[in-house]
Amino acid sequence: MVFLWLVPTILAILFLSGFILWLATNGGLGFPWVAFYVKGKEVRFKLSEIHILRKAAVGAKMPNPVSIFSSVKTLDSTVRTLITDFRARQKMDDPATNVFLTELFEFRKKVGFNPTHFTKGIKTSRELMGGQRIRMTLTRDASFQSTVVETQRKYIAVAYPLGKELPPGFSWKNQKVKVYLWREEDAGYYFESKVLEDFQDLEIPALHLAHSDNLVRSQKRTSIRLDCDLPCSIYNLATIDLATEALETSSGYRGRLVNLSEDGCSLLVGGKAKVGLAMKVQAELSGHLVTMSGIIKGITYNKKKNRSVLHLQASPLSDRMRNDILTYVYDIFEERSDKPPKKYSSLES
Repeated sequence: MVFLWLVPTILAILFLSGFILWLATNGGLGFPWVAFYVKGKEVRFKLSEIHILRKAAVGAKMPNPVSIFSSVKTLDSTVRTLITDFRARQKMDDPATNVFLTELFEFRKKVGFNPTHFTKGIKTSRELMGGQRIRMTLTRDASFQSTVVETQRKYIAVAYPLGKELPPGFSWKNQKVKVYLWREEDAGYYFESKVLEDFQDLEIPALHLAHSDNLVRSQKRTSIRLDCDLPCSIYNLATIDLATEALETSSGYRGRLVNLSEDGCSLLVGGKAKVGLAMKVQAELSGHLVTMSGIIKGITYNKKKNRSVLHLQASPLSDRMRNDILTYVYDIFEERSDKPPKKYSSLES
């Protein structure tokens, strides 16, 4: 009978000892981790996400782990510390290391698409900032690229659209347009507008668009895209089944990498190409060579300059290669020197 009374006590001691051991090996007893989880729930993180962030905070030896919930910059700084440590200990090729970094980058991507934990989205076009790139459509087949110049109380001033050649005498004034845009560290947006004025004859042509308070927030992208301007080597593949991530030693065809994500890239090349071609791309990102293979799914051809932008859909990447690419895309080490390719913007879809 006495033994039966001892069973709950023994079990409680064993459970408490196990919990203390787990806590000690997952961040120690010196930080109030309950407060860490409470804060994570307050800012709408899932429990599984808080586990990942806790592991990252412990690995990065953060003095105040709760600060990881305060900003994207703090999160990136944590990832930077972890990668630096993994590199120093020559762990970057370790499968467990790359699985963990993949989980962390997947979370980082989610924050990029839905940053409401750290920032607020926009609800009106009056919040658009100068320099914001936009895409406007007149019809299903008429798409144009432009950039917000400035936002005034009564209108949005945008650079004169580039795209499909329009009939002689065409005026944008009073045309109804659909506007699409992607805000960095936020999401995609769509709204409908009307062109108030067409200043085609000015020294710097521009349009004035009517404001909209009915912005639709969209998160259709599956990956964060980076505009860039980097030299790359391109290799034709007889079939995508021959693709590998092995680094190439030959020079290949020369091109420019003008857009990059974990799911694909856009390449500027001379002349024309065909949709459906299998290709391998190799480029240097902050001193690290990366490769990506895939199929050309679309082409934007500039007849006047006889050059094309090839839109490549990548085959699945290894964890290590994806992590190397995302380290560059998110600029984890704040060392990117490239700038968005403005001279190519009219070619991109």
